[in-house]
Amino acid sequence: MLSLQPITRSANLARRAGVALGSVGVTLYFCLLVIVRAALGRLRREHVDRYTRIWSAALLRLVRMRMTVQGRCPDFNDGRRYLILCTHSSHYDIPASFVAMPGSMRMLAKSELYRIPFLGRAMRAAEFPSVARHNPQQARRDLARARQMMESGIVLWAAPEGTRSADGRLQPFKKGCFHLALETGAIIVPVAIRDIHHVLPARTWRLNLDQPVQLCIGAPIDASRYDQDNLAVLMADTRERMELLLYGQVAAPVPSPEPVLETCAD
Repeated sequence: MLSLQPITRSANLARRAGVALGSVGVTLYFCLLVIVRAALGRLRREHVDRYTRIWSAALLRLVRMRMTVQGRCPDFNDGRRYLILCTHSSHYDIPASFVAMPGSMRMLAKSELYRIPFLGRAMRAAEFPSVARHNPQQARRDLARARQMMESGIVLWAAPEGTRSADGRLQPFKKGCFHLALETGAIIVPVAIRDIHHVLPARTWRLNLDQPVQLCIGAPIDASRYDQDNLAVLMADTRERMELLLYGQVAAPVPSPEPVLETCAD
């Protein structure tokens, strides 16, 4: 059978270095911009919305990603709480989502990111909630804070797989995101990003340029129609919808490993 998968153009060492330096440079610029504006008391939510999208677009241009969007995004300004649950097979999932989707979107991030100089301070100022993956009590407090942010109008982006997939296939889900959805009565927006794992495969420095990527937005799921006793049903329904977006069909069940902590940050 003739493969329709485009030929991968692997970047040489000079190009990889250029992308790395450019990515660090543009990230540092916007981190400093957020930090300075916050220190002066002049940082508003709409500023962060604009900065994150400009930053994200710049990162995608550096790798010359060719992204198309399929599906319709809900109206995030209708007063309801929204939780975007996205497949996670690349560091570029997050900027791709920021570019493709509207609203005051913030990533539910692992707490380790806040230890990075400038980045951590900027993320706190910009209302990016964290999750302590290896401290259950702190994780519960973190999720309570995330709930408050959702109630204030922020749309949270999270990866229910908890870590990046090396081959682009959907991994087992963790429960933290779904507890948050049930507690807030959120509308879950399932998103799958096809072929983005080719851009920068997980746990490698193999950068590939000019990759076609498709971000697929699925029909929303109203978590308020479920209760805590139906947590597994909500997870299964969300997974089925994401599999349909990712593969065009429902995949065979994947056995779940024993989790260290049920959170949903990478």
